[in-house]
Amino acid sequence: MKITIKRTEDQLALVRAMGSNNREEAYEAQAAVADLLGPVVSEVINNAPTVGNLYTSLSYGEDDNPSLPLDLFHDITDEDYIQVYSQQVAGGLPYSQVFPAHNELKFSTYTLDSALAFDRKYVRKARLDVVSKTFTRMAQEVLLKQTKTAFNVLATALVKGQGTSATAGSQIIGSTTENRFVLDDFNRLITKSKRINSSFNGGTPVGGVKSGITDLLVSPEMVEQLRAMAYNPINTIDADGSTADSGGDGQVAPDVLRQELFSAAGLPSFYGINIMEINQMGINQTFNKLFAAIVTSEGATVVGGGNTGTFAQASDEIVIGIDRSKDALIRPVVVGEGSPSELQVLVDDQFSVRQNKIGYYGKVEEGRICIDDRALIGLAV
Repeated sequence: MKITIKRTEDQLALVRAMGSNNREEAYEAQAAVADLLGPVVSEVINNAPTVGNLYTSLSYGEDDNPSLPLDLFHDITDEDYIQVYSQQVAGGLPYSQVFPAHNELKFSTYTLDSALAFDRKYVRKARLDVVSKTFTRMAQEVLLKQTKTAFNVLATALVKGQGTSATAGSQIIGSTTENRFVLDDFNRLITKSKRINSSFNGGTPVGGVKSGITDLLVSPEMVEQLRAMAYNPINTIDADGSTADSGGDGQVAPDVLRQELFSAAGLPSFYGINIMEINQMGINQTFNKLFAAIVTSEGATVVGGGNTGTFAQASDEIVIGIDRSKDALIRPVVVGEGSPSELQVLVDDQFSVRQNKIGYYGKVEEGRICIDDRALIGLAV
C-alpha cells in the first residue's frame, strides 16, 4: 500500500506553504492537504484486501440514532431469539447477546485513530515523499486496528456458532488427513455450509449449487497445499472407497485443474471460492493464537486437524469460510457532517512554534457486528 502525491507546481507550492512563517497561511495550507488526502486515505483503507473489508458498511450521520431491524436479516422460519455478536470498544472482547427476532438492534461504535508528525523543514524543501509516507503510515495504523477488531468478532461468532446442533464449535470440522488440505476438505466445507444455510422457508436457497461459502481465509501454508495439488495426489480413499489411501501412486488432479494451478500460482479462487491469503493466519501466528484464546475462553469443543483430539494452537491452524451473500457481517460507520469520507483527517495543532513540527490526526468511528453466525464455517488443519 502506497500513497503518492503527484509532483506538479501546484502541489509543490501547496506543500511549501505548509512551512510558512505566517501561521494563518501555514494552517490553511495544512488544512488544504488534509482535505485533499483525507478521502484518498479513506479509499485506500476501504479497498485494502483485509479481513475488515469483508464486512458490509452501513453509513450514518454522527447525530443519528441508527438501528438494525433483525427480522429483515433472518429467515421467517427462524427461532424467536437471535444471537448477535458486536464489538463495544476497540480492542475489547466481542459482546454476545440474544435478542428477540422482531427487535431492533441498537449498536455502539468506537473511534480508531492515528496521529503523526514530521519536521517542518521537510515541507520547506517540498519533500513530497515525506508527506506521502506520513499519510501512508496513517492508513496502515488504522488498517491494523480495524483488522484486529474485525477478526475478533468474526472468530468469536464462528467459535460460538452451533450450526444444526446445540453445541458451540460444531460449525468447525477437522481436515480429513493430518497436515494436509485437499479437495476432500473443500468438498466437505461446501456441504457443511449448505446444511447450515437454507432458504427463508428452510428449503433450497436461490442460486442452488452456487449458494454457500464465497470466501476462504487461509494462511500462506494452506495456499502452498493448494498449489501442491498440481503435482501431489488428491485422493483420500482407496479405489474400493472404504479405507484411507495408505500408499501407492494415488490419484492426481485432472490435467485441466493442474494446468490452472500452474498458471495461477497466486490462486485468486478455487472451486469457485475466493481465496484470501492472510499472513496473520497459520500456526503460531497472531490470528491463530487469538482464535485458540477465544476457544479456551468460551469453553467450546473444537476438533483438531485430522479429526483427532481438540484444537491446539501449536499444531493446528484454522481456515475460515465466509458466505458474504448473507450480509451477516456489518460495519456501522459514522460519516461526519460535511466530511467527504469516513476517515476524518484534521490538522493536529498541538505543536508550538518552538517544536517546529507539523502534525495530522485521523479518526474513523465504526463498529463491528455479526448478526448471523451461520455465514461462517471453519476447518482445522
